[in-house]
Amino acid sequence: MAKYTPMMEQYLGIKEQYKDCILLYRLGDFYEMFFEDALIASRVLEIALTGRDCGQEERAPMCGVPHHAVNNYIPKLIENGYKVAICEQVEDPATAKGIVKRDVVRVVTPGTVIEQSMLDEKTNNYLCCIYIAEGFGISYVDVSTGDLYVTENISLSDYAVNSNKRYELLNGEINKVNPSEIISNKLTGDEIIDSRISITDILKFTEYKNIILNHFNVVSLDSFGISDNINAIISLGMLIDYLNQTQKTSLEHINKLHFYNTGEYLHLDSSTRKNLELIETIRGKKGQGTLYHVLDNTMTAMGGRKLKKWIEEPLKNITNINNRLDSVEELFNNVMASNNIKEYLKNVYDIERLISRIVYGNCNGRDLVALKQSVSNLPDLKTEISELKSKMFSNICDNFDTLRDIYDIIDKSIVDEPPISIKEGGIIKRNYNVELDEIIEISINGKNWISQLQNEEREKTGIKNLKIGYTKVFGYYLEVTKSYLKSVPDNYIRKQTLANCERYVTPELKEMEAKILNADEQVMKLEYDLFLEVRQYIKSQVTKIQETAHNIAIIDVLNSLAIAAVKNDYTRPVMNNNGYMNIVDGRHPVIERIIKNELFVPNDTYIDNKEHRMSIITGPNMAGKSTYMRQVALIALLAHIGSFVPAKSAEICILDKIFTRVGASDDLSQGQSTFMVEMSEVSNILNNATENSLLILDEIGRGTSTYDGLSIAWSVVEYITKKIKAKTLFATHYHELSELESKLKSVKNYRILIKETDDKIIFLRKITEGSVDRSYGIQVANLAGLPEEVVFRAKEILKQLGESDITKPFAKNKKERVSDKFQVSMFAENPIVSNNEEYKDFAEIIKNIDVNNLTPIKALTLLNDIIEKAKHI
Repeated sequence: MAKYTPMMEQYLGIKEQYKDCILLYRLGDFYEMFFEDALIASRVLEIALTGRDCGQEERAPMCGVPHHAVNNYIPKLIENGYKVAICEQVEDPATAKGIVKRDVVRVVTPGTVIEQSMLDEKTNNYLCCIYIAEGFGISYVDVSTGDLYVTENISLSDYAVNSNKRYELLNGEINKVNPSEIISNKLTGDEIIDSRISITDILKFTEYKNIILNHFNVVSLDSFGISDNINAIISLGMLIDYLNQTQKTSLEHINKLHFYNTGEYLHLDSSTRKNLELIETIRGKKGQGTLYHVLDNTMTAMGGRKLKKWIEEPLKNITNINNRLDSVEELFNNVMASNNIKEYLKNVYDIERLISRIVYGNCNGRDLVALKQSVSNLPDLKTEISELKSKMFSNICDNFDTLRDIYDIIDKSIVDEPPISIKEGGIIKRNYNVELDEIIEISINGKNWISQLQNEEREKTGIKNLKIGYTKVFGYYLEVTKSYLKSVPDNYIRKQTLANCERYVTPELKEMEAKILNADEQVMKLEYDLFLEVRQYIKSQVTKIQETAHNIAIIDVLNSLAIAAVKNDYTRPVMNNNGYMNIVDGRHPVIERIIKNELFVPNDTYIDNKEHRMSIITGPNMAGKSTYMRQVALIALLAHIGSFVPAKSAEICILDKIFTRVGASDDLSQGQSTFMVEMSEVSNILNNATENSLLILDEIGRGTSTYDGLSIAWSVVEYITKKIKAKTLFATHYHELSELESKLKSVKNYRILIKETDDKIIFLRKITEGSVDRSYGIQVANLAGLPEEVVFRAKEILKQLGESDITKPFAKNKKERVSDKFQVSMFAENPIVSNNEEYKDFAEIIKNIDVNNLTPIKALTLLNDIIEKAKHI
């Protein structure tokens, strides 16, 4: 078999090391792709597929993209799930012996993107690493900002009684982080399918420990607080090792480790984050309709990312919460200071990502100017916050570096409007470097000499339109049109003939050309070297710059929360450790912003850990039960963030977890029906909630038959009130559950007020004590626009069903209720137990009905017989 060409041999050798990547192989001004990579890339990037001789009988499939436009193409490959290995020439082609040496200088993966064009400016782009053993370690990093976090759980089995839910805490962390890419030693959960996960082999514990020590250049892990945390160390070591393999640079901006305990934050599982629409709506859309959108008045990308992190990680420490609230309140009461801060921050670029590009060596002159412009606002910003007295602002002010040295070096060295390229000159200011100024002077003088020579030659020869031009191919030349060719002197040497003119050179001109071009080349090289010196100095100050960026982000978030409070008429919550919440005129922060033509109706909420632990809420669909319950959860969450809340007043107790079970849908990928999803979510809540948790439960049991659903809902209420004792809002159409108020002293009934007129209903959206015994489903269906014929027929059927009293076992008008005659136990396999022989006979009659062979007439006759039989039981 014929051998491959030397170039293709080189390509195949490099590709062998990066089998899981699309290899961008640098050839001149293009990145080329071959074989399978070319077939994939041509389809994904929609570029032409060609071929190249490779030494074989068949040409190798090939496609390519221009090197200067590669950042327009890489995102498309990443978005389609591919990793990209960038292979560059690593030696000068002019001095290379044989084929130019090439090597991969970086692997771009979804979690290691740093290019601004490929990132959402107000969203972190996390790479996550999971190590799963008896417990788990989880670490994650945003390479574009340098933020690095790690935590661990020693035993997954300790977290939940139900073994199927052992991974709920881990999955909750993953959902909170929402990484773009995950590496793991195995799949999470019960073999959960997640397209972001790549399985990797692992090294020994000591190897990972040494990787961490080498990265941070320390001799011990004690200063990070993780020396005894084996799972955390392995996870972090795996993460850094992966970065070393893919990024192939020092990563000096990843210099600070945040080790945290998951117990520091209010726990929100994945369903709760989704149902409360914190960062994305349930339909997966960002922007309007989310809590983040309501709160986001940040001026900087850094502040936007920090605000999202605060929303995702509500605090549990009452002192830290109150410190945030003190700062928000100070700005809330000082609109002038708030406006000034907003103006200063408006001109601050994304310092975190700028410094990351500087460390990577990917920045240009414009990035440095953006950094300078950002830093120019910091002295005024510091002066403004120095007037504020709250603890957080005082601490920030004490540690706020205005980065004057960074401003000075960029201001002195880099021109105000630098070119994009850093290798072609025009980037360094005059008077910054004496040697550079001298060389530039030579170049300028030479060009002036050229201009003077042109005038002299015109006079000497009488050729009025003679001009001196320049091309990269021929250098400087004298151009004479054909009408003046007879006037050309003998010392002109013909260089090039064109259609309308001739081009000449003289020894004198070539001598000056050499001096000018040599000077220009020296200028470009020296400017590039000087730029690298400036960049290196800024890089050496990375930790200081990151600390300032961190402080700017906090200032921005606190001010954003203050602006939201003023704009939306929020009030400061009063936090307590006494286990109660008392909300007066609470409102839903998102819904009230969306409603255009009607005023949002506020509602009160009181719930404690004694006689008001459980609120059972009844009322029609669309009346506002779900909105009310979610607004309570959001108000509690906002308070834990350190934000003001939409209410006239609010006293909020410290919670450990918020769970929501609102709506459900089929999970076909896991083979689960709507009801199975619902029961799985309820199972998770019952297994993991505590007496300090807030539970939002909506329509438990609606996914199955009436009796099954009611029995499950009844049992769940009993279990929560007797065993868990969590603070609970429980919305239901099973109005029979209102009987529990008289049986369980911690249960209180509430209903949504409506107004009935002419068999129609008007939603008043007001919560009051009491319960309803109707669901008003037909009226709601009428409001939804069902055909009149359908609505009319439904009313007829409802009347017939009401007369037949088929819901007798739970009917309120029955003298002897089922809840009195038959004890419903949360421990019974069948919640409805009968010892009555007549009921057993009745059950046999129903059991033997052949439903498949009943005609409508026979069914109605049989139903009438059953009704008559039931009346005598």
